[in-house]
Amino acid sequence: MTGCIAMIPTTDLCDAHEDRIADGRLMALTPGWLSFGRHSAFCGPAATLKVFEDNSLIAEAVRTAGVGRVLVIDGGGSLRCALVGGNLAKAAAENGWQGIVVNGAIRDADELDALNIGVRALALHPVRSIKRGEGCRDLAVAMPGAVVHPGDWIYADRDGVLVSREAL
Repeated sequence: MTGCIAMIPTTDLCDAHEDRIADGRLMALTPGWLSFGRHSAFCGPAATLKVFEDNSLIAEAVRTAGVGRVLVIDGGGSLRCALVGGNLAKAAAENGWQGIVVNGAIRDADELDALNIGVRALALHPVRSIKRGEGCRDLAVAMPGAVVHPGDWIYADRDGVLVSREAL
């Protein structure tokens, strides 16, 4: 199953699944994520990347079929450069990605807000990343508040970002 037919508010998901929160099958990312894109709410299974100040693998990923998935990027929390900007987010939207969650900075806020995608990030930064082709894909990534495995379900709205081991 890919993508979400109708987004249930994250608050309702938390209320309905308190047992999963208690045993760790449902986690909330640490609060404070900035929201961009025309989709303030999005969900789907995670595809994961681990990079550091290099967006080469991100560019490759967003140019592939997203098939309703959410791209979760562990950028190490670096705020020294942007990992995603308008061009990459546009490619993601055009290729069927539901959303992007970046543990790091992004740029081109106005361009992002015009796109049919949801984006969450820690901060904005005007400097672009380097391109060395470094990083890893399809592995568990440590995001603020939760470890995200490939295939985990991501639910994001204005109240926060949830990570679930299975579709809710």
